[in-house]
Amino acid sequence: WPLDYNDLAPHYAENDRMMGVAGLAGDPAYPSDNAERMPPLPLGKSGEVLARGFNKLGWHWWPSDTAIATQPHDGRDKCINLGACITGCAQGAKASTDITYWPHAQRAGVELRTHCRVREITVDESGLATGAIYYDGDGVEREVEAHVVIMACNGVGTPRILLNSKSAAHPDGLANSSGLVGRNLMFHPYASIQGTFEEELDGHRGPHKIFRSQQFYETDPADKTRDFVRGYTFEIQRGQGPVSTALTGLARGKIPWGAGHHAAFRKLHNRIAGMVAICEDLPEAHNRVTLDPDLKDGDGIPAPRISYTLSENSRRMMDHAVAKASEVLRAAGAIDIMTQAPITYGGWHLMGTARMGTDPGTSVVNEWGRSHDVKNLFVVDGSIFVTSAGVNPTRTIQALALYIADRMKQRLANLFD
Repeated sequence: WPLDYNDLAPHYAENDRMMGVAGLAGDPAYPSDNAERMPPLPLGKSGEVLARGFNKLGWHWWPSDTAIATQPHDGRDKCINLGACITGCAQGAKASTDITYWPHAQRAGVELRTHCRVREITVDESGLATGAIYYDGDGVEREVEAHVVIMACNGVGTPRILLNSKSAAHPDGLANSSGLVGRNLMFHPYASIQGTFEEELDGHRGPHKIFRSQQFYETDPADKTRDFVRGYTFEIQRGQGPVSTALTGLARGKIPWGAGHHAAFRKLHNRIAGMVAICEDLPEAHNRVTLDPDLKDGDGIPAPRISYTLSENSRRMMDHAVAKASEVLRAAGAIDIMTQAPITYGGWHLMGTARMGTDPGTSVVNEWGRSHDVKNLFVVDGSIFVTSAGVNPTRTIQALALYIADRMKQRLANLFD
């Protein structure tokens, strides 16, 4: 990375204020910061039971920083433990950009055009971006002009548009003199490890995520059981509601159809808690986004083709995570353990396909998000990630967007130099 944590720290703090983040300062796994957070979410019974296992083994854990308000914030009410975080929040306590950033931006004059598909970025003879050609919600081709173009379509959408923006000056796609647009695609392979407990917990009463552990986050050559580089974060979770419990039990062979169905369900309902391990994927050039030569969307724009192979490093990391999570669940009192690695229903974050760097030969954008090739073209999404880290990327994407916007503002007078 051409920047470090200290460059982003004030922007993390600003984003925490905008989003309304609850958490607890002082986690020894992180550098100190001055971010203002609301009080952390309560651990609840599930959290207390699982924390017992971590304490017994002497492993790191810390209350999660969560974009769920624990007190009224910016017109939104506080969490009252409705327990529907996965499907939405009737309270408005759960933050997302549509209820945090967007209302402020629209009040400041930003125009939002929905149901549109961008086909390509246009450039002039001088090599500067001039705007975009897009299809509106009715499928009508339109063009918008701009002095500055900012890409924010993430790790698949951004390279798709750049690769489709070909011209005589850019035969391999826009901003692609390095040949790296679309390459180094990174996901986040997830392992799920859930324990069944004899005692009743509070799986469906409160926010899903409770605390995190980064006991195995860093490369550790001294630990011979860790035959992989980098590491992972445990995201500790409450259990599930009735329907999710039933579906999980059926999928894992724990709940039969017919005789014994209800008795087996009662053994699982409100007795499941556990964690997922979010593994740091490595940047590998063969993992990439290209344009499909045949498949197109409804507007005739070439579809993205994803080529990805889960690395042996990630597989070994997940195996280690499953073993260690099972160990801590047993220490917490679990009587049965259900695992899946990788999970198929989440964690596939999109990163790395327009990487940031100071060398135009080995990166797509510079240290403040500007394309090396097109001086008024910027990228502010997960595609500029150099590494994936073993944590969810949204907070870093948001901090990078604020950081790049700040650098653009500082350099406004010589933006095109």
